[in-house]
Amino acid sequence: MKTNKSWLVWTLCLLFAAFIMSGCSAEKEAQPASNKEKETTSAATENKNLSGELILATTTSTQDSGLLDVLIPLFEEQTDVMVKTIAVGTGKALEMGKAGEADVLLVHAPADEEKLVESKDAVNRQLVMHNDFMIVGPKEDPAGVKGKTVQEALKKITESDALFVSRGDDSGTHKKELALWKEAGIEPSGKMYQETGQGMGDTLKVASEKGGYTITDRGTYLALKDNLDMDILVEGDDRLLNIYHVMQVNPEKSEKINGDAAKAFVEFMIDPDTQKVIGEFGVKEFGEPLFFPDAVK
Repeated sequence: MKTNKSWLVWTLCLLFAAFIMSGCSAEKEAQPASNKEKETTSAATENKNLSGELILATTTSTQDSGLLDVLIPLFEEQTDVMVKTIAVGTGKALEMGKAGEADVLLVHAPADEEKLVESKDAVNRQLVMHNDFMIVGPKEDPAGVKGKTVQEALKKITESDALFVSRGDDSGTHKKELALWKEAGIEPSGKMYQETGQGMGDTLKVASEKGGYTITDRGTYLALKDNLDMDILVEGDDRLLNIYHVMQVNPEKSEKINGDAAKAFVEFMIDPDTQKVIGEFGVKEFGEPLFFPDAVK
């Protein structure tokens, strides 16, 4: 009888030990998965620790095209940061960065952007996307520029004394326009050349109402074309490439600069998920993207 009891006790002990060991093994196997989960959520947790207001100085094309109406809510959803967007010409946006009056910049004047980085007024400059510029004008095309090169088109506009409407606001688009006139060997002036001093959307409306030509980014034109009496007349020229970068204003310039939020916004703009949103923006409505993502390259 004692032998049977001893055997029973010994068997129970073995079963209990096996149970304990299997539990430890299961815990060890589960541990790597837990660590992996922590890694994937660490970035989101870090973003959720951000707070305050982020001042974004950007070109009017990102606002007028509607792109920021899609991207800003996504960024605010991922963080506790409220974004204040100031849509001005790129020249003004860069001035704001130099003066420490913004936290982050989204602009499209590469040569001037590089100067800001060289002066250490801006840091962490990253390529985001591109689209292109176009010459648009009256559907009847009185100057006969359709299908011409940019230089040929500008010469024809000048020779025919047709109206050309310029933004005249030191924006990225205005800088590009002035460079194109210079390459064509023309200094525009007189009644045929009128400056609005306004953003791309307003300049397109003025040109449409007055039957004039203008240079625009594709995104803003496509977003507004249903309300414009204009056609695309010159496009596809290599000179018309329009490249956008995002960059932080150097947080060392002022204690008021929200450097952490600015860094998070730069990372957000070049994140593959955001780049996918950028590449799909406009396709459903216009049949083509308004911007082409470049950070993923």
